[in-house]
Amino acid sequence: MSERLSVLYNKKPCYDIVFQQSFEGLWPELEALGCAEKRLCVVTDSRVADLYGKELLTCLEGKCKKAVLYAFPEGEENKTLDTVRGIYRYLIREGLDRRDMLLALGGGVVGDVTGYAAATYLRGIDFVQLPTTLLAQADSSIGGKTGVDFDGYKNMVGAFKMPRLVYMNLSVLQTLDSRQYFSGFGEIMKHGLIKDAGFYEWLIENMYEICERDLNVLQEMLFRSCTVKKLVVERDPLEAGERALLNFGHTIGHAIEKAKDFQLLHGECVALGAIAAAYISWKRELLSMDEYYEIRDMFVPFYLPISVEGIDPDEILRLTKSDKKMESGRIKFVLLKKIGRAVLDSTVTDDEILAAVREIHFSEEDAHA
Repeated sequence: MSERLSVLYNKKPCYDIVFQQSFEGLWPELEALGCAEKRLCVVTDSRVADLYGKELLTCLEGKCKKAVLYAFPEGEENKTLDTVRGIYRYLIREGLDRRDMLLALGGGVVGDVTGYAAATYLRGIDFVQLPTTLLAQADSSIGGKTGVDFDGYKNMVGAFKMPRLVYMNLSVLQTLDSRQYFSGFGEIMKHGLIKDAGFYEWLIENMYEICERDLNVLQEMLFRSCTVKKLVVERDPLEAGERALLNFGHTIGHAIEKAKDFQLLHGECVALGAIAAAYISWKRELLSMDEYYEIRDMFVPFYLPISVEGIDPDEILRLTKSDKKMESGRIKFVLLKKIGRAVLDSTVTDDEILAAVREIHFSEEDAHA
């Protein structure tokens, strides 16, 4: 069963998000983009190359002018300008020009790195997103944000570059390890919390099927999750205002990610950041106490952390001040007015951030209390 969403840019059709349960429908989508006359380079990481690289090249073989594959070592630590430099060298060696196309086959790191390479190689070359993790399918493959980490700072160098297509083969989710799979729910729960209370409730009601990875249920889940992001991105494609709501949980989440030296996955850190933001919302009397504890506890069935060890709240505060979302010296924080409605706020104080971080910090003192 195939479904699609059409994403608009400046009120005009820009690209489709296609939901499939195999790679069988990929070539017709690429052919419609004129790929029969293009050289295609699949960019992926070492792990995904072993799983799906050969299958994808077989899908393309004999149908386009040339199909090649470039793989870089997996891991967040390789989301760097050095990796982008390696892609440039390979593309030059293979003779790809502006009329050709990159295919980003992998998770968020692959999608962000490939998108940034596409935005900057020859001042711009088309690319397609083929996300293979739940996190990438629910979030990072949509909306045109690309970039790399710089000196340990998350996504500090980047560009907006819209893909020509996002093609999701949901069957690849069956090969994800449990931790990677459930990491995606940090972003999926976020979409419900900020914009769609009904979707948030649906996630809870379908918890068993989601945890069992029922493909039809996952397809509905991703369709609804991506619809939330699509609508926000369409209204604010370059993050001049409303799109910043998608950063719910990310300011403190990114700080934890860096403080823990990326030992925690992105979705795990988003969950922790979301709980911290919900805590501030409760203390400001935007949420009730019951709503706060429900939000916190609903991450547990999806195997996401609700507390973290080994952090220094003062360091987390300092790291939030280096977040690229700072504006005129103030942190643009996303709070919840209620489940399903988020608001931007630039008045969150250092004391509020510290209190929220202490709320999610599990220490030895807590263990012996």
